[in-house]
Amino acid sequence: MNDYKERHITERTILNFFENACRKARINKHANCHTFRHSFATHLLESEYDIGTIQEFSGHKNAETTMIYTYVINQGSKGVRNPADFIGYVA
Repeated sequence: MNDYKERHITERTILNFFENACRKARINKHANCHTFRHSFATHLLESEYDIGTIQEFSGHKNAETTMIYTYVINQGSKGVRNPADFIGYVA
């Protein structure tokens, strides 16, 4: 007999995990689970994934919604930088 029980994770449970993770990481800025969605899409663009793939991953019905993320990476030195780029960097 299989002892596995299907478990349903509620949205509140996920939010609690997220809030605890932010607290432990000492992230003082306002952030939510949707922040990860934007970050993920931006990093995919920076990694030169095509808009169609990012649109599919993001669940956007319209490609124009996905195109908003291109604004962030087209800002040059003002744009968002990947924190991993700074690992091992000594000023």
